Amino acid sequence: MASLSKNLVANFIGKSWTSALSVLLIPVYIKIMGLESYGLVGFYITLSSVFGILDLGIGSTMNRELARRTVRDELAGSERDLVRTLEIIYWTIAVVIGLIVIFFAPLITQNWLQGQKLPHHIILRTVQLMGGALALQFPMSLYQGGLLGLQKQVAVNAMLVIHGTLRGLGAVLALYMVSPTVEVYFGWQVISSFIGSISFFIIIWMNLPKAPERARFKVGILQEIWKYAAAISANAFIGIILSQLDKVILSKMLNLRMFAYYSIATTASSVIWMIVIPFSTAAFPNLVQMHELGQDLKLRNFFHTSSQTLSLLLLPASAVLIVFSKQILLLWTHNPAIVENSHLLVSCLVFGTMLNGIATFPVDNAMAFGWPQLVTYTNLTQAVAIVPLIIIMVHEFQGLGAAIVWIILNSIYIIFMIPIFFKRYLTEEKTKWYIQDVFFPLAVAFLICLLSQFAMPGIKNTIILAIWVVLTGVVALVATALALPHIRQKAFSIIQRKSDAIHNIN
Repeated sequence: MASLSKNLVANFIGKSWTSALSVLLIPVYIKIMGLESYGLVGFYITLSSVFGILDLGIGSTMNRELARRTVRDELAGSERDLVRTLEIIYWTIAVVIGLIVIFFAPLITQNWLQGQKLPHHIILRTVQLMGGALALQFPMSLYQGGLLGLQKQVAVNAMLVIHGTLRGLGAVLALYMVSPTVEVYFGWQVISSFIGSISFFIIIWMNLPKAPERARFKVGILQEIWKYAAAISANAFIGIILSQLDKVILSKMLNLRMFAYYSIATTASSVIWMIVIPFSTAAFPNLVQMHELGQDLKLRNFFHTSSQTLSLLLLPASAVLIVFSKQILLLWTHNPAIVENSHLLVSCLVFGTMLNGIATFPVDNAMAFGWPQLVTYTNLTQAVAIVPLIIIMVHEFQGLGAAIVWIILNSIYIIFMIPIFFKRYLTEEKTKWYIQDVFFPLAVAFLICLLSQFAMPGIKNTIILAIWVVLTGVVALVATALALPHIRQKAFSIIQRKSDAIHNIN
């Protein structure tokens, strides 16, 4: 099994680089294209998430199945047929996505998007380009899932860094050299998406085990995996409705300028996924393999050490973003209007995303153990109440209402879904997880940030303000580390070894 620390570092670098680059380039895009054009970028991000429904659980299934087949001798030799079978389905879906968006572009432009300065024909062409970009980008997630299951996480993240840089900086270059328009931006997204998907296609086939026969589409493979894929697909379908319905409704209710404010807040809160996703990606194949090999004690230890590591990475960063949202937005955008319209949204959205991140690792365990139905049943139950609530809250309070519902949604995962997981798996670890792994470090991180905000003088200089926020984050990180038993023990052990080494030299 691959090293969690090695994969975690690789995933963190890959995700943080691409996400940070996207975040840092937003003020550049707004300056070049205008805020209304960036509203179309926000709509594209929402559209991409909505069409994620059509993944049908195939990407996650590819990840799990390739991880299983690397440790199960009786399944060895079927990897290439698995990939060929799933990629044929995936590329077919990608073509369908592109055709749907292009065909319905006039309807979307006429009845959904509300432009004030952008002409109708430009919005129409932009939506059509979105269809091409979505179709060509879609297969990338399948190949990434496969490579992650093969424990090729360093290769995946190297490619993500290269592709993210090409996509982000290439767009800026195209806007400067060709034309500062939203059409040029999405034209580049089409090109970079094609390059990315083809590159990942080549890399996964280079890393699959050799086989004497040519890879073929096999119906038997689909019969073997369809139940797991169907459960994952149901989870994705309901999860996307719960997480994206607010943006879909807001994109209809608000003009592109106001929708841009909510999109900016969403992007700022998405920084938390830079922590959660790399961690989840690194840990999942190891969970699958430990479970398959019946390594119960090792799995229990891995569960707590991993949970505490995630808390160390997640909680201080979330606390800083929530408590200092106004200051961070000002440092990021230098735009008082954006700060005024977005800072409260950022705090609420980050809080909800933090709760989602806390619930992620127990959910990953359930998925790895072959119980994706836990999320399915939870989301189905939530949808009955949450979907009408989203519609009501967005209608009454617009963006703020949507952000509040996001908090409610993720609170239910912590309060109800996680205890159900512990009734079935790792039953003796529940109290330790809630208190040691989550609650105590969370309280420490927020206490440090709130005290710092209360003590902060009126700072006008942006450099001093940035230093204050960064130092608060560092202190919160250290205090959280000391509050986590595994992290504290590991840190003291390293310090002791260094001290002994210095003493021996002297």
